Amino acid sequence: MDITRAGTAASAKGPSDWFTGTVRIDALFSPPEPARVGGALVTFEPGARTAWHTHPLGQTLIVTTGLGWVQREGGPVEAIRPGDVVWFAPREKHWHGASATTAMSHIAIQEKLNGSPVDWLEQVSDEDYRHGT
Repeated sequence: MDITRAGTAASAKGPSDWFTGTVRIDALFSPPEPARVGGALVTFEPGARTAWHTHPLGQTLIVTTGLGWVQREGGPVEAIRPGDVVWFAPREKHWHGASATTAMSHIAIQEKLNGSPVDWLEQVSDEDYRHGT
């Protein structure tokens, strides 16, 4: 058994290679192999978002606060609110983040395949992001 005490891991800034705007990542769990699942609390300030990306085994988002936007490739930008649960299928190209005016936090849960939980792609353009307004 392993208990991770709240506040023992430092918050991390979302790297600009993978995020636009101010993003904070608080790791929640990442057990050692053979476990593959990991989770983090991710907080996006207004206007902040991920780059386009995929997950080899899919991703679940649980929205905890605020108002966010999500989009899968070829689909509309959709609003997400506290209590909403979003599932992205394996290899589904998508992005997620805060709305233009309201911060948003979610718990992100994904599994690693061959040591990696995510494949990062290009940034979401301001024009594509504004389609959520």
